[in-house]
Amino acid sequence: MTDVVIYSSAWCPFCVRAKHLLDSKGVRYDEISVDGNPAVRAEMTRKAGRTSVPQIWIGQAHVGGCDDLYALERAGRLDALLQARPQTETH
Repeated sequence: MTDVVIYSSAWCPFCVRAKHLLDSKGVRYDEISVDGNPAVRAEMTRKAGRTSVPQIWIGQAHVGGCDDLYALERAGRLDALLQARPQTETH
């Protein structure tokens, strides 16, 4: 299964909703809290180009936020994205 990273905040209902969808699919993810940590939020903003949480990556693909995650689910594309094999570097 592809690595999933979610930047989130404990006080964000959209973060809770996004994590609920991932949990319901049995997806393990790395959660990075931006609460009280401006440097982490700045890193997320630099990587995502957005300041709102959640910001979600599946593998190297920036999915976006909660609405984007649910849109992938409604379109039937989320499972395939989650099942994609991680790309490995060859030297």
